[in-house]
Amino acid sequence: MKKVALIFVLAVILPSLALAWLAVRSLRDQQFVLERQQSLLYQGVTDALAKDITDYLSDQQRDFSTHVQQYLSGQIQQYLSEKKLHIGDGGAEFLHSAGAGFDNHIRKQWPLAEVGFCVSSKEGLLSPSPTSRPEARMFCADHGGFLVNRDIAEVYWNNVANHRAQPVFKSASGINTFQKMPLLETNLFASKAQPRKINPMQQQAVLPVPNELQAESLNFSKVVAADAEFRVLIGDAMDGMLARFVQDKLRLMFWHREPHLEPLEQQTIFGAQLDLARVVEGLKERVKAFEPAYREGIAFAVLDDKAKPVAISSAGFQANWKRPFVATEIGQALPHWEAAVYLTDPGSLARSASTMRLTLGLLIALFVVAIGAGSWLIVSDLNRQLTLARQKTDFVSNVSHELKTPLTSIRMFSEMLAEGRVTGPDKQRSFLNIITAETARLTRLINNVLDFSRMERGEKKYSFASGDLAEVVRETAETFRPHLESNGFRLNCAFPESPQIVNGDRDALAQVVVNLLSNAEKYSNGQKEIELQIERHNQPKPSVEVRVMDRGMGVPRGCEEKIFEQFYRAHDSLNSGIQGSGLGLTLARQIARAHGGDVTCEPRDGGGSCFVLRLPVKPA
Repeated sequence: MKKVALIFVLAVILPSLALAWLAVRSLRDQQFVLERQQSLLYQGVTDALAKDITDYLSDQQRDFSTHVQQYLSGQIQQYLSEKKLHIGDGGAEFLHSAGAGFDNHIRKQWPLAEVGFCVSSKEGLLSPSPTSRPEARMFCADHGGFLVNRDIAEVYWNNVANHRAQPVFKSASGINTFQKMPLLETNLFASKAQPRKINPMQQQAVLPVPNELQAESLNFSKVVAADAEFRVLIGDAMDGMLARFVQDKLRLMFWHREPHLEPLEQQTIFGAQLDLARVVEGLKERVKAFEPAYREGIAFAVLDDKAKPVAISSAGFQANWKRPFVATEIGQALPHWEAAVYLTDPGSLARSASTMRLTLGLLIALFVVAIGAGSWLIVSDLNRQLTLARQKTDFVSNVSHELKTPLTSIRMFSEMLAEGRVTGPDKQRSFLNIITAETARLTRLINNVLDFSRMERGEKKYSFASGDLAEVVRETAETFRPHLESNGFRLNCAFPESPQIVNGDRDALAQVVVNLLSNAEKYSNGQKEIELQIERHNQPKPSVEVRVMDRGMGVPRGCEEKIFEQFYRAHDSLNSGIQGSGLGLTLARQIARAHGGDVTCEPRDGGGSCFVLRLPVKPA
């Protein structure tokens, strides 16, 4: 038993407790896990929003190029009709005329244009005129030197991939012997990375630094500016967009050129500085139309380079704009602008995590309790099975001993009678009575074993019929009386005069009475007095009780129910001299319950035991 219990503890209990401990430790990280899952989901949303804004600006850039092409086409037709010449005959004059009027044209035809400009490699800035209006004068002051390649400016652009790079020459050994750098890099100097103006909350979950100030110091922007001249910046690209910060204000410009009008190195560039207020109006429409399904519990916002909201999905929403849940930089088109997501209820994640921890904690506790209860049931069943196995072994020993005793008596007395060694009639009659009693005891023992076997297999059948229980008990007592009296017992009976009608099997009920009388005989402990009574009770239901009382050693305290278990004996020892198989009371209770009644044990006043057979009375 100890070995089995040790193996069970090592194989089941300890691993279960270890798993429970690991599960409890994991509960502390549930909020982090939940925030991480939410951040991954919403990060995809902000990435999509940033891409949508970038696509919107790309569409506007293509629309600007289309307006430039349409403008030049109209100017060409007008120029040819007025001059009656081919374009090649007066190209410089035509481009000068077209460039000078581009500012007025593009502002009328394209709403996003704040200032239109045209710059020529030969004649410099053709449009706008510094004297035309205040906006034009400010534009020339801010960008004039940069556009005519006199100044180097810090810019953000999106057409690096279009620049030409010179071929690379390598020796046979694979080592570079000559490599000419791209044209762009001759006058392009990378600037240092700049910190972001916001610090997303989800970044705290992935940065392995406990200090928030350290986390903010590592929160750099992916958009990097560079110092460049305008001609170096555009390279051989046909169109593009660039952004500058002038006096800490963002200036966004589109540009375009037509390759068929003049050689690439002499071409005229047409461009426009965008009206940022109108761009923001377009972004507001994009934000309001973006993914309505995601708006439950969150709000979208587009933040400018100062972390101020310029477009919000939910009107009236307020938050700490520098602390979004997740955010994505829009890119070079709008440098340091962010597409951000905010939680409308910041405490919802903490509550969800708390609910999840509570749920998982209860589940873990339930599983631990279930494992503990299951372990207890397994150990209890194992203990019961071991006890039952030991009882079965004792049963075999007891039955073997009880079979041997009557068989020995029958054989001895029958041999003496057969050999004629007993001559007196009284002695012969005494020997025959002994043989008869031992045969009856042997028959009872075998019947008990057979009946128990049938009940275990569910094959025991009863012949129920109405009958007088008092008559059955009286006949059984009179049949068993000679055996008791021959062993010095006095049997006192008290039966009612009226019949006690029950519905039962006479032979089965007689077997119950015999088993109870035999039990009283075996455990008399020298007090050879047995009383048999029948009593009628009407409360709570009409019933009749058969009481078998003795003055023996009694039932030990705590064993009042165990004595009805199979193979169990309260005084189970072959050395005690008490015969029995441990099945008599088990069969008595099973038969009584099959008849709708029961057999119970009660202590008797003055010492001894009282076994009660209780059966329901059949209605008249």
